[in-house]
Amino acid sequence: MSKLALSILLVEDHLAIARQVLDFLDGLGWQTDHAGTGALAVQLATRNSYDVVLLDLNLPDMDGLQVCRAIKAAAPSNVPILMLTARDAYEDKARGFRDGADDYLTKPFDLREVALRCEALARRQQLHVHQEMRVGPFTLQTREGRALVGDVPLQLTQTGFKILLLLCREHPHAVSRSALLQQLWGSQPPDSDALKSHIYALRKQLELVGGAGAAGVLVTIPQLGYRLVFDAAASDG
Repeated sequence: MSKLALSILLVEDHLAIARQVLDFLDGLGWQTDHAGTGALAVQLATRNSYDVVLLDLNLPDMDGLQVCRAIKAAAPSNVPILMLTARDAYEDKARGFRDGADDYLTKPFDLREVALRCEALARRQQLHVHQEMRVGPFTLQTREGRALVGDVPLQLTQTGFKILLLLCREHPHAVSRSALLQQLWGSQPPDSDALKSHIYALRKQLELVGGAGAAGVLVTIPQLGYRLVFDAAASDG
């Protein structure tokens, strides 16, 4: 099993190849989603948070380069894209990199190399994450696992800090419940009430530090998840 628990979006319309890749990555303990069309790929990449997108160029509805550009433009985080394709000419590779690909692997490929490249891309992406993040009234010191509202520290559990960090990274976009569950607990999430309990505790801490209205920055998006809003009242959730 891999030392990293990654979240992967595989974009591949050939079902036999997709099943082979998904089975291998699932065996590493990674969380995987699959899109057989470019439109679904862009939708998933925009709605969820992934460590790496594995993108085939030959799709039934869109060219893979279009999908690459769309994901880079619309995804809430700058997710790395590893292109998987039979196009091995220099011109094809150059076009892929110009359109936003972070790496390029030609078919046929060794699945072990796919995993190694995914891990390398994920680590590289993590190096670009600032050790101190400022979003709205929050300052998050990622190395220390500490969060402040203004100059006042929040008393958060490790899980509470991770939730706030994920929400700040994706702000102003929402983070789905499924993405939070995967990022917090990987492929073995606890019962369905655990996330709700941590969200409740985070809201209470925000209220304690910032006053009765402070919890309103953490908004529930029905049928989706949560996001930070600094100029609206919270919905119940």
